Amino acid sequence: MRQFNLNGMYRKGDLVLGGLFEVHFFTLFPELSFTSEPLQPSCEGFTIFGFKQAETMAFAIDEINKRPDLLPNITLGYQLYDNCLRLGVSFRAAMSLASGSEEKFLLDENCSGSSPVLGIVGDPGSTHAIAISSILGLFKVPMVSYYATCSCLSNRRKYPSFFRTIPSDTFQVEAMIQILRQFGWTWVGLVVSSDDYGLFAARTFLSDLTQSGGCMAYSHVLPKDNNPTELKRIVENIKQSSARVLVVISSEAYLLPLVDEVVVQNVRGLQWIASEAWTSSSVFFTPRLMPYLGGTLGIAIRRGEIPGLRDHLLNIRPDNKPHNNMVRQFWETMFECEFKPPSVLVEVGKNVCTGQEDLRAVESGFADVSDLRPEYNVYKAVYALAHALHDLLQCVPGRGPFSGHSCASIKKLEPWQLVHYLERVNFTTGFGDRVSFDENGDALPIYDIMNWVRLQDGSMQVKNVGVVDKSAPTGQQLVLDEDRIFWNFESKKPPRSVCSESCPPGTRVARKKGEPVCCFDCIPCAEGEFSNTTDSTDCYKCPEDFWSSLERDHCIPKGIEFLSYNEPLGISLTTASMLGTVFCAVVFGIFAHYRNTPVVKANNSELSFLLLLSLKLCFLCSLLFIGRPRLWTCQLRHAAFGISFVLCVSCILVKTMVVLAVFRASKPGGETSLKWFGSGQQRGTVLVLTSLQAAICVAWLVSASPTPHKNTNYQNDKIVYECVVGSVAGFGALLGYIGLLASLSFLLAFLARNLPDNFNEAKLITFSMLIFCAVWVAFVPAYVSSPGKYADVVEIFAILASSFGLLVALFGPKCYIILLRPERNTKKALMGRAKTKT
Repeated sequence: MRQFNLNGMYRKGDLVLGGLFEVHFFTLFPELSFTSEPLQPSCEGFTIFGFKQAETMAFAIDEINKRPDLLPNITLGYQLYDNCLRLGVSFRAAMSLASGSEEKFLLDENCSGSSPVLGIVGDPGSTHAIAISSILGLFKVPMVSYYATCSCLSNRRKYPSFFRTIPSDTFQVEAMIQILRQFGWTWVGLVVSSDDYGLFAARTFLSDLTQSGGCMAYSHVLPKDNNPTELKRIVENIKQSSARVLVVISSEAYLLPLVDEVVVQNVRGLQWIASEAWTSSSVFFTPRLMPYLGGTLGIAIRRGEIPGLRDHLLNIRPDNKPHNNMVRQFWETMFECEFKPPSVLVEVGKNVCTGQEDLRAVESGFADVSDLRPEYNVYKAVYALAHALHDLLQCVPGRGPFSGHSCASIKKLEPWQLVHYLERVNFTTGFGDRVSFDENGDALPIYDIMNWVRLQDGSMQVKNVGVVDKSAPTGQQLVLDEDRIFWNFESKKPPRSVCSESCPPGTRVARKKGEPVCCFDCIPCAEGEFSNTTDSTDCYKCPEDFWSSLERDHCIPKGIEFLSYNEPLGISLTTASMLGTVFCAVVFGIFAHYRNTPVVKANNSELSFLLLLSLKLCFLCSLLFIGRPRLWTCQLRHAAFGISFVLCVSCILVKTMVVLAVFRASKPGGETSLKWFGSGQQRGTVLVLTSLQAAICVAWLVSASPTPHKNTNYQNDKIVYECVVGSVAGFGALLGYIGLLASLSFLLAFLARNLPDNFNEAKLITFSMLIFCAVWVAFVPAYVSSPGKYADVVEIFAILASSFGLLVALFGPKCYIILLRPERNTKKALMGRAKTKT
């Protein structure tokens, strides 16, 4: 196959810089029949923009040669090659530059001597740059790429002599992630080219997207051979996906077939995010593609200005030198002519190139310098090499950076010496941008954000709508003018691209099994829990005295519940208590007024008055159970209740015993029984029985006093204030003692129920004790099963019911006789009834 003839441009100089550019889109290789000598491969698809970048390098070197302050008395030359977008061609061109000449680079010859070029600008492709730098790095030949963005090239151990004036893909991906985060796009698709540029970027993108909380709806690698079946499958997947944002990291050559398939399947409604490799590619700026690609947001290389470049481009002229065949190819493409003998052209009907055609008369973007991006990177790369050479040649012997503090000589410069100064280069361009390299050979990371705006005539215009500057403070790295962004949607607003809508406050995120983290369900927080942030992963318990709101998005103070004087139930019980107290006072007044009447005297008036007083205390002690529990009310309520009722029941017990003693004394031989139940003994018995209850209360209060308690278990959204008894044994002893006295009174009264009428108070006592015991037997289970304030209600009801029962049963008939049947309130009537009974 011999050797491939490289397309290039050449200019002599004292020092020569090399360059590698994409001037053709592809290479045609002849068929191999193995029966005849094969033809040479040919480069096809001339692109004026690749040639424009090559001419930018030529212009930069001409400009440097004219400057007295940079490399004075030294003329820079250049040797530029077209890589034809093929790795093999690019690699051969790079080795030709490093070895001395194209003819010397043969597999069976050694490369020796000084390198003819001290540094190379290019290659623009990441895959090409990886292959070339891995070899050039062995000989420390510096290579400054203006377009290779693969993050892998930042590996200084593998590529020690590689530099670039374009930011790494690591930062490009970070810039894309910031845009996605800015608009809340967490559900995105990814399409990358099948070269190192796309594959390495895909790894970084997936990692950074996951860390930022986003998810990949799908990811595809574009086929190298543009397989129609594979492209159709990719577009169908894009069409069916719910993701409305598509990130494409690819060059235009890989992307064009995909876009054509998008048009065929009429896939609209996508928000495209473009990498810098195709953001400004004019091949997509057509009315046919505008309905599909309009509104694209792209990462673009930093725009710059190069004064004088336009005049240089317009003054290009072809010559007949074999080393400058790239210019002739450009001329033939621009003017659709050929540099061949006229006789040949006439036969096929083609124009003849004269070399005098006017570039100003041709409408193209070649001379447009309003949006210089890759050209500006080429310009900075050339100046970086020139400044490094200048610093190298300014070295003072004895102070040099090399062994023995030596310096390099212009007569024998080695590329590795230039690497040392490139690492330290630092200058500012005429546009105001600072150029320097970090420890990995990467440039300062800064990008422009571009937007594809659809014009009324159907054409497209690319506008700068923001910037991403990693050197800016955190939070200020992304600056977007959202009002200027064109959205290619009916709503004219940014689309929503999420797998699941955000979970509002009051809910938590629940992952869907087997799906990405962005796909989830929103589960409402349980009662007593809250979440006050969007997309909360957990619900949190409210503090003890708080409860969750209806929306579960915050905590509110729990309601307070206790038996209050202001509620209807509290008012009713208070009224009943006061009525009982008033009735006791009225009865007390009636008995006091009629104390000398036979009915009052016959019923032991002293004990009756003491019984009425104890009943009044029973009614009043129920008020201690109403109102917010305090320590003193909790301690006093049960003690007052216990002592009052024991006083009451003791009086009844003594009255019953007195009735039995009087009846026994009325029989022969029973006179002595009354001496044991005189007034003093009666009072003493009541006092002793009551003192025992008081002792029980004191022991209870001292050992385990009742205390107020906040009960949060009865109702979750309320705090029930109640009194806990402290000691169940103490409370049981109090009730048990009352029950013992009541049972004894009932038993004695039951035995005396058939006494003569003048002693018939035993019947009333029996009935009253029956009511009393029934109430308190029913009280125990009702009290235990009633939580909170309802336990207090049960206890108050038991107190009032038993108190009213005693009051009505014991004093109701007597008041009836005193007030309504006064004729029966006489000694004769009472004695008469007794005789009749006898």
